[in-house]
Amino acid sequence: MKVSVVTPNYNGEKFLKTFFKSLSEDCEYIGEIIIIDNASADQSREYIKNYSFPFPVRLIENSENLGFAPAVNQGILKAENEYIFSLNNDTEVKKGSIKALLDLISSDDNIFSVQAKMLQYKNRDLIDDVGDEYNLLAWTKKIGENHESSEFNEVMEIFSCCAGAAMYKKSLLKDIGMFDDNFFAYMEDVDLAIRSKIYGYKNLLCPEAIVYHIGSATSGSRYNEFKVKLAARNNVWVVYKNLPIPLKILNFVFLFLGFFIKYLFFFKKGFGSLYLSGIREGLSTRNKINKVKFNFKNTKNYFKIEYRLIINTIKFLKK
Repeated sequence: MKVSVVTPNYNGEKFLKTFFKSLSEDCEYIGEIIIIDNASADQSREYIKNYSFPFPVRLIENSENLGFAPAVNQGILKAENEYIFSLNNDTEVKKGSIKALLDLISSDDNIFSVQAKMLQYKNRDLIDDVGDEYNLLAWTKKIGENHESSEFNEVMEIFSCCAGAAMYKKSLLKDIGMFDDNFFAYMEDVDLAIRSKIYGYKNLLCPEAIVYHIGSATSGSRYNEFKVKLAARNNVWVVYKNLPIPLKILNFVFLFLGFFIKYLFFFKKGFGSLYLSGIREGLSTRNKINKVKFNFKNTKNYFKIEYRLIINTIKFLKK
């Protein structure tokens, strides 16, 4: 079995040497690397074209920055292998990790995706992300962030894999849909995860796969004007797109509180108007989003999703 590594790149030349070197150590499991360059202004394209690779590398050159979700989709459509390893360019993959991901995702037909254990690049004793939780407040939370790297050593089911270091099955992506191009970036992996759960699939953490992650390498910081507005808009779309009307009504109070508290949070940080702008854009443009059609055969899966949202909310409030 081999994988197609799919990686968007935007002005990431400074990360590419470490990125390619680490992948070269697992080259026996790599069928190809597909780099989708989103109109980089640095020397990324030249670096890729002149680098000597032990595996096939395909470079897709976009004339504009299409964003993370459309770029990954471009790579998925071009991929020749069943297993797609969505991987950020600001990462270093530990030897043996791709095999570990392959072994886990191929072990069960009901597995939609598996995520590597992501550690902080500059402090490798601490976890960056071992999966993402989503709750009734419409908040996403990184599991394990800043915990000791020695924790989370068992395979476990997670709500969503972070697409910065996650493996998917191409056949299932074709079946339930790929990343939503409209999202551009942020929340596209949570949207995809909810969709996978609606169809009865599961997402797992693969602790034997280790990826060191710099984080916010493209956007520049954890909170900024670009990220705050985009994430707010996309979060509105996630709720609108994936939750059927009964769940929207049932969770309305929690959703309202979640968005309101987030507004207060960003208001204190000076991003309040941008956050509201993102919410307004999400509401006014919701009709451009293709909703997941409700199917009665998936009713039990909606109950499972609601249960998970409740549990994640309780866990969050306890902390």
